[in-house]
Formats: sequence, C-alpha cells, structure tokens
Amino acid sequence: MTRLFGTDGVRGEANGLLTADLALRLSQAAAVVLGHRRTPADKRPVAVLARDPRVSGEFLSAAVEAGLASSGVDVYDAGVLPTPAAAFLVADFNADFGVMISASHNPAPDNGIKFLGAGGHKLDDALEDEIEVQIGEPPLLPTGAGVGRVQRFSDAEDRYVVHLLQSLGGGSLEGLRVVLDCAHGAASGCSPEAFAAAGAEIVVIGADPDGLNINDGYGSTHLDRLQETVVSHGAHLGIAHDGDADRCLAVDHTGALIDGDQIMGVLALALKEAGALKDNTLAVTVMSNLGLKIGMAAAGIDLVETAVGDRYVLEAMRAGGYSLGGEQSGHLIFADYATTGDGVLTGLQLAARVASTGKPLKVLAEEAMTRLPQVLINVKGVDKAKVKSHQVVQEAVSAAETRLGEHGRVLLRPSGTEPVVRVMVEAPTADLAQAESQVLADVVKSELAL
Repeated sequence: MTRLFGTDGVRGEANGLLTADLALRLSQAAAVVLGHRRTPADKRPVAVLARDPRVSGEFLSAAVEAGLASSGVDVYDAGVLPTPAAAFLVADFNADFGVMISASHNPAPDNGIKFLGAGGHKLDDALEDEIEVQIGEPPLLPTGAGVGRVQRFSDAEDRYVVHLLQSLGGGSLEGLRVVLDCAHGAASGCSPEAFAAAGAEIVVIGADPDGLNINDGYGSTHLDRLQETVVSHGAHLGIAHDGDADRCLAVDHTGALIDGDQIMGVLALALKEAGALKDNTLAVTVMSNLGLKIGMAAAGIDLVETAVGDRYVLEAMRAGGYSLGGEQSGHLIFADYATTGDGVLTGLQLAARVASTGKPLKVLAEEAMTRLPQVLINVKGVDKAKVKSHQVVQEAVSAAETRLGEHGRVLLRPSGTEPVVRVMVEAPTADLAQAESQVLADVVKSELAL
C-alpha cells in the first residue's frame, strides 16, 4: 500500500482519498498507538480535536470522534481553531495526543488529518508508520465503561488567546492600525480577538467562513486584497494567515510584501537585542534567501540550514535548543511559546516589534536584510535521482557558482513527489538570476530527460 502519511499528515480530496471510513480507521489506529500504548492501563487516554472551517471538516471530525471514542479515548472537541492552537491545547491540557483536521492553504474540496503527540509535537515518521501498520489490525473495541466520552472543550479558544497575549510579556499594540486577513479560515475568530485585546485598532477581511470559501481569494496565498486594504485604510501593517493559521506573511504600510525570511530577520534581531536568541542562531531551510544570511551575519547571528519543511526546522531547533526558526513561506516557530508554526503568534510578535521601536515595518525589514532577486524554475519530466551525481549537471552548477561568486547562490533540488527538479538561483539582479537559472534549467532538461 502507498504510504498514507505525507509531509504533513494524511491529506487529499474529501470523499476522494479522505473518506469518513478512512478517518474512522485512522483514529482507531491512533487511539492504540498514541493512546493506549503510552498511557497506564488504569488511565483512559485523552485527545484534543480541532478543525478548520471547511465543510468536510464537519463529517470528518464526527468520524474521528467516533473512531477515538469507540476505541476507548476521551475526546475534547475544541471546534474551529488554528493548528497551533490544537498543539498548544494538547500541552496545556496535558492530553495524550491531538488531532487537527485541515488542509492548510489548499482549496475547500481538500482536507487532511494531522496527529500531534504528547506535548503538542508533530509525529516523527516512525510513529506515523506505526499508525499505518495498526490500521491493518482489528480495532480495539471496548464495551461498557471502557468506551470513550466526547465533550465540548468549552474554553479552548480563551485558553489559546490568553497564551498568545502572555507571549507579549505585557507589551501593547496600542497606537497601531493593523489589517488582518484570516483567509476565511481557522483564525477568523481568535486572531481579531487577540490583536484587539493587545490594543491594536484592527481592520478585518477574509473572516466570514462559510465552509466553502476558505483560502478563496484571501489569505497568505492571495495578498492583493490585503495590500489594497492596508493602503486604503492607512494601516501600519497587514497580517495574512493561511487556512489553518500556522503561517503568517505581512504587508508594510506601502503595501509591499514582507515575506517569511524578512519576518524572521526582524524578529531574530529583536530576540538578540533582548538576549533571548539562543546561541545567536536562527534555523532556516535551504530555500531562505541569501540576503537573510548576509543580513544576519552582519548582525552576529548564525544560520543553521535544514531541508525544506517546517518539521525539519523544528528538528534542528530541538536538537540545538534554538529559540527561533522558520521558512520563507511564513512558518515561524518560537520555541519559548510554541511547538509548531503559529501565524497569529508571529503576527503579534511582528506588530509588537513595530510598536516598541516606533519604526515602520518597511524600515525594520530593510535593517534586517536586503532580499536578493530569486528565480525558481521547475524542470519537469526528468530523472530527479541523478541531479546530484550527474557530471555535466554538476559542472554547470559549479560554473554558475563561479560566475555568481559570493553575491549569488545556486540550488538544485529534486521534488519529493513528482519527476521534477527545482532550479533556484539568487543573484544581485533579477535579470542575472533569470539568465543563470534558465541556463541551468536547460542543462537539466537536456541531460536528465526521461
């Protein structure tokens, strides 16, 4: 059987790959692997469940609840909340594990099931493999008093918002006008609540979920409306979430995009200034802009690079005990406050930095780094397995690196899911980045064609 778990849980079209039956069986398997195997025999496992507002989440959450409860797990249903809220609640409530139903930034027909281990951490591959094996075994079906109970987690959102506000350490957003784009997603309630409670004057868009409009023309993958609204309302900045609010992109007062690299740079400088950036190190992926590395080096901050994916960033952070890490896409992890990327937390911290310094976000971003032009070309229909060993390809890479010198960067990366090689080049000018990336793409296409 093809592996069910991808890079971020089990994801697919609802009622396509992801059926109620699969959700039930996954949950029954997780009840054994994450619950009964890891709790004392006299203790009933406890799980926290949350979802984003897409319509299929209603029947999938019902199936997950049925699967967990039928296998002897007590379920606390937190309703519609962001993924990082679910992770926080697992730890805060001392639950044995958690389940988040969401397809993040994907369109409404898609959905996903993501499991969180004790403490709110994402599962490693070995645990996911255990769950897949357990699906093939007969489910655990206790009777009588052994059956789990399902109840509403009535103060879940309040707990999460209080936690977010505590992360500000008493800081205030008073005097700031902030536009929030909630992508008609899971942050539609808690993000405006948190920003308003922190003292910001807020303008909210994309916060009317109807189950079908999640990520549709709003949110971190569709920034046009946010940029227009920031400028038209004279706001100091704008914050864009995705469907499950585990990431954040921003817009400065001019309407210009502030991406995840720039946000990391701004907040790394803030933490260093406060003496809270462990080992003066920031964890990033290989896709982060060379400009971030240059800017952080100038500020005395080292970078640790990982493979693409926030799970790899988190692994590096846990191994080194680092305080901050993230991705260019806006997944930022604050180890002191969260076990996963948290877009609302990131937005609050970014706004707090603007408020405390009195500097426009545009200036803070410029102080942190100068973003080098970056061009990415996806070369399709090639043998991606040979990209790192093929002599002609590697000679072309070396030649490009020589031409660019210390002012540019080349990265060839095989896709994890399709016969595609991603060719990325950064250079001092957009024209140079485009030219060098096209040269390499042509070599990859001609030498590695299937």
